[in-house]
Amino acid sequence: MSDDDLVELEVLGVRRQAPLDQVVVLLLDLEGRRLLPIVVGLTEGTAIAAGQAGVVPPRPMTHDLLVSTLAATGVEVVRSEVVALVDGVFHAALVLDNGERVDARASDAIAVAVRTGSPVLCAPQVLAESGLAVEERAEEDEVEEFRAFLDQVSADDFVTGEDPGPPGAGPS
Repeated sequence: MSDDDLVELEVLGVRRQAPLDQVVVLLLDLEGRRLLPIVVGLTEGTAIAAGQAGVVPPRPMTHDLLVSTLAATGVEVVRSEVVALVDGVFHAALVLDNGERVDARASDAIAVAVRTGSPVLCAPQVLAESGLAVEERAEEDEVEEFRAFLDQVSADDFVTGEDPGPPGAGPS
C-alpha cells in the first residue's frame, strides 16, 4: 500500500463510553467525514489524553521513553498507520525516518504520534469497515428545525404534574 492510499486522521480525543464504561479513542477522517472509534484500555486512553494535553510526567512513561530512545539514536517517527482490523483488533505500525516499520498496537501508535506531532494515517479498507459517517448539519438547518419545534409546542407540553410552589419560587 502506498502512502497516497492512506487517509489522514485527526485525533479528536479520548472518551469514556457508558454503559460498558469503555475507553474510546475518536479519530476523524476530515476528507470523507468519517469517525473511527477505537476501543482501548484505560491506561492506553490515559496515555493518549496526556500526550494530547502535553502533560509531562515527573518521570517518563513508556511512550515518552520510546520517543526519547528513538531521539537518542537519531531516529524520528514519520507517521503512525492504522493498517488492519483483524478479529476486532486494530493493527498499526510506526513508520520511522530510516525507512523501518515497527509493528504496534493502534493505541500505542496513536500515543506516540500525539507525543511526536506526527500524523496518524489509516488504510482505506479499515475506514470502510469500521468508520462511521459524520452527519454535517448547517446552522440554518438547526435554526429552522428549532423554529418548527417552537411552532408546534405549547406551555402545556412542559407540565410536569408537580406543584410549582409559590409564585417566583422557580428553579434557581
